[in-house]
Amino acid sequence: MTQNHYNVIIVGGGVSGAALFYELGRYTNINNICLLEKYGSLASLNSNGSANSQTIHCGDIETNYTLEKAAKVKRTAKMVEKYCLQHSYENKVIFSHQKLALGVGYEEVDYIKNRYKEFKSLYPYLEFYTKEQLAEIEPAVIFDKDGKERPEDIVGMGAQGEYTTVDFKALSDTFIDNTLKIEDKVTDIFFNNEVKHIQKIGSTYHIQTTMSQFTADFVVVDAGAHSLYLAHRMGHGLDYGCLPMAGSFYMANRKILNGKVYMVQNPKLPFAALHGDPDILVNGFTRFGPTALMLPKLERFKPGTYIDFVKTLRLDFTVIKIFYDLFKDSDIRNYVLKNFMFEVPFINKKLFLQDARKIVPSLSDEDISYAKGFGGVRPQILDKKNQKLMLGEASINTGEGIIFNMTPSPGATSCLGNAVRDVESICEYLGFTFNEKLFNDELVEEQPIHGDEV
Repeated sequence: MTQNHYNVIIVGGGVSGAALFYELGRYTNINNICLLEKYGSLASLNSNGSANSQTIHCGDIETNYTLEKAAKVKRTAKMVEKYCLQHSYENKVIFSHQKLALGVGYEEVDYIKNRYKEFKSLYPYLEFYTKEQLAEIEPAVIFDKDGKERPEDIVGMGAQGEYTTVDFKALSDTFIDNTLKIEDKVTDIFFNNEVKHIQKIGSTYHIQTTMSQFTADFVVVDAGAHSLYLAHRMGHGLDYGCLPMAGSFYMANRKILNGKVYMVQNPKLPFAALHGDPDILVNGFTRFGPTALMLPKLERFKPGTYIDFVKTLRLDFTVIKIFYDLFKDSDIRNYVLKNFMFEVPFINKKLFLQDARKIVPSLSDEDISYAKGFGGVRPQILDKKNQKLMLGEASINTGEGIIFNMTPSPGATSCLGNAVRDVESICEYLGFTFNEKLFNDELVEEQPIHGDEV
């Protein structure tokens, strides 16, 4: 055994890796845990507040969620909320704003009305808002620049007084800080250690980084788009390819919206619809986005990773067919073209305003500016076996003591739920004990059972 041997090594110090680090320390009898992070601090990529919408995606206003998916996401979202309240992180890590999904025009209005009826049983706090009520609670969505009501029929469904917003970098820091306080356990963190190679020799994993060498009995890779890159290097997940989607934002010069306003998702589009959010790191100013642009690299605002993208895409006839099937749909084709134009200087803001005015009809060119340095890369997975683009998260559990997680939205919201799934696998594989009762007591909210609830 090498000096740097651990029961479990976690690769990646974003919110997913930090959550797993915390749960292994808090809820298991594993006493030797290590986290390896490529950069010099935690959550410097997609978990950073500037790289995401800072939203707890619990399924109540995310109109691309089915009732079944919403029920699952709600459970894990409540874990984040309960953890933060347990440690008194209100207005430090977790924040409360009003939130709503907006329906504009006859079809969307009808959709929101029906969705409200369907989802009310799962979210008893949901409220339905008429145009008159929206004018009171979120006036910017109703009145144009002349102070006149917009002519379209418009309604909303949402909530007030719920926890809606999280600084996921700050959350990551708390996971680590609270784990390091645990006594009688080895809980090591090594920064500036980029993993270059993982090899299994016998029953032990050997990990070579830019700085050192480590060994472990079990490895979990929570490294964003690089999770699949490392999986491929070990011969796992070869039926998957990675399509890195970058999101950009526009920042308003003031607080325009009182809370989070989401639009109805086009069911054909696999990416989030435009929304407006109060940015907790920029004085509550309203941030609009995201756009969606495919980038040929695995990390935004970092040098390199172009070759990593090519290797992880695994371009072949099947990938080309997936792209063809996507682009032959005019809605998707036009969406992709428009989002590309959102990145072109001089015309990008005018084009973006056309979409953003569906939320705020009075929005003008002077109100917003391109948010330089904001946005991240989400690893959307191409399922080559089923020849389609996967939505949401993917995990490769090899059954051989190593797991690779790819966690685009709602990965940050689901960090504690995803982590406990991995904790159970780790304990079963290594023969350790998971304290399920303590976990449930501290993090799982008891849900009332309704006859029509999923």
